[in-house]
Amino acid sequence: MPVLTLVSAVFVIAFEQIVQWKYGATGIVGLLLLTIGIKAKSPSVSSAGAVLLALLVAGPAL
Repeated sequence: MPVLTLVSAVFVIAFEQIVQWKYGATGIVGLLLLTIGIKAKSPSVSSAGAVLLALLVAGPAL
């Protein structure tokens, strides 16, 4: 089990770095809201994070 925990932690850290590199601080805030909302079982907080990430991924509508 410790190996699985280590691999999981490395994956999470790598994913956070990719989000920050690609989407900046706003992406980290969206990911943080989504994570906190899921852990706290708060649909409104997790939805806000998901919407923020979706807007970042979709980019500006031209």
